[in-house]
Amino acid sequence: MPPLPVANQGTRNDWGTLKTLFPYLWAYKWRMLLALSFLVGAKLANVGVPILMKRIIDGLTITPAHPQALLMLPIGLLVAYGALRVSTTLFTELREFVFARVTQHAVRTVALQVFKHLHSLSLRFHLNRQTGGMSRDIERGTRGISSLVSYTLFSILPTLVEISLVLGYLVLHYDIWFSVITGCALVSYIAFTVFITEWRTHFRRTMNELDSKANTRAIDSLLNYETVKYFGNEEWEARRYDEGLQRYENAAVKSQTSLSLLNTGQSLIIAIAVTLIMWRATVGVVNGTMTLGDLVLVNSFMIQLYVPLNYLGVIYREIKQSLADMERLFSLLDQHREVADGPDAQPLRLTGAEVRFSNVDFSYEKKRQILFGVDFTIPAGSTTAVVGHSGSGKSTLSRLLFRFYDVDAGTVTIDGQDLRDVTQTSLRRAIGIVPQDTVLFNDSIEYNIAYGRPGASHDEIVEAARAASIHDFITTLPDGYQTMVGERGLKLSGGEKQRVAIARALLKNPAILIFDEATSALDSKAEQAIQAQLKAIAKDRTTLVIAHRLSTIADAAQILVMDHGRIIERGTHAQLLAAGGAYAQMWQRQLASPDAVDVSAPTDAVGQSKVA
Repeated sequence: MPPLPVANQGTRNDWGTLKTLFPYLWAYKWRMLLALSFLVGAKLANVGVPILMKRIIDGLTITPAHPQALLMLPIGLLVAYGALRVSTTLFTELREFVFARVTQHAVRTVALQVFKHLHSLSLRFHLNRQTGGMSRDIERGTRGISSLVSYTLFSILPTLVEISLVLGYLVLHYDIWFSVITGCALVSYIAFTVFITEWRTHFRRTMNELDSKANTRAIDSLLNYETVKYFGNEEWEARRYDEGLQRYENAAVKSQTSLSLLNTGQSLIIAIAVTLIMWRATVGVVNGTMTLGDLVLVNSFMIQLYVPLNYLGVIYREIKQSLADMERLFSLLDQHREVADGPDAQPLRLTGAEVRFSNVDFSYEKKRQILFGVDFTIPAGSTTAVVGHSGSGKSTLSRLLFRFYDVDAGTVTIDGQDLRDVTQTSLRRAIGIVPQDTVLFNDSIEYNIAYGRPGASHDEIVEAARAASIHDFITTLPDGYQTMVGERGLKLSGGEKQRVAIARALLKNPAILIFDEATSALDSKAEQAIQAQLKAIAKDRTTLVIAHRLSTIADAAQILVMDHGRIIERGTHAQLLAAGGAYAQMWQRQLASPDAVDVSAPTDAVGQSKVA
């Protein structure tokens, strides 16, 4: 496969879109050239059909003095006529057969590149995206590539080739007025079509934008189905969706109205041109300068030209629509990769997996800094816990360690290697996480656990499930490990999803582990059941634990207490209690209410499974 083209940065126009698309097609240049040769062959055969028809008609006027010519000439021409008809169809089908792989390869390659690029974008982009609108843009854009190639190669280009051949024949064999009338009509027709279609294009762009917005609202509402039901806002959601549909309807009506104007003007130009051509041909037959065959030839040429031209408005509009759709698709490729591997990035080399944050400053937005001079080290094979109130910057540490963002100042290193100097793939391969909010794929439980290490055997998956204390629950389900978990895993309770996440992390077997409030969705009993497993898998691994229940991290080698993006205390559990500071106060609050949790933590408890 040739190297993929680089997306055009900056303002994109139709030529920019075509320039971006062309390398995908040129990857099959020999197929393209062969298809073009078949295209020319089909049009030569198509233009030859009226010429042979003229000769047949003229041949029928041979005098009875030569009866053998009357018999042989038309028969020979009829055979040739039939052969040309077959050749037109044959060359056309060969062209489509040869070019089919070029089109589908381009669609596949572009779609794959966009998919990969979206996964390479930063977390910031994905937090701001609108999934429904973006998915619709991708769908329309890939369909637009196929439509553009189809209309251009199979409609516009063949018509232009045929126009050239017909005009050349008219200039060589007939009065100049035939060419002048045909040429003027074609120029007027194309200019009128392009002008009106360009005017109509903004209606299509508006329809695309409104369609994406309406689709975004619909998908967002359906993804939040339970929330809609909780507040009884079905009618409110329907009205919001209908507002988008109504604006789309108004834009579609304007588009259709302008289309009627386009079709009327095109028909008027064609009617005038055909009338003038037939008038000149009729005069020629009457004057004896043209035969009946010439009259039929000229009429056939006009029909062959204006039948495809009659659809020029539709074709041009579809091409412009395809370009507009592709523009939105390629604009996704133009999205800046905020976090990208450097040109000299090397794979991460693990010698012990020591993690160090050195005077790290970070902000999601310039006006609101999150971390201030954060400095700590997690020795290889040890556990460091981070506690603090909501908004103190705890989870930001894990995002920086994963390099979802780059630090504003300072460095984050693993075994002395700056994360900005290593490849993201090798970095994330070395880290496993059990997040606070576990989101699962709409697939089976086995698939979701195996996602930690695609290709793992069933026995390995079962072993990971046992270690996460979820195997016994899975075996009680009718479909066992093949049980579907539903959209985002909503068929499982919060605790069950969390155990799947733990099993997934276990299966990955990483050198560095992150528990981002990993037991927040569990009740006290379930938490105690899993805590031993978490400690077992953290043994001899470099582990960062973000916790809200202090009892779960009491044996950590180091505990960091954060407040407003700063580390205000650090030490072991015993040292921090002896200091009598913020940590000691948090400990006393939790002792006073053993089941209480920090305000920053969700309180979804394990309940009866929704799939049981």
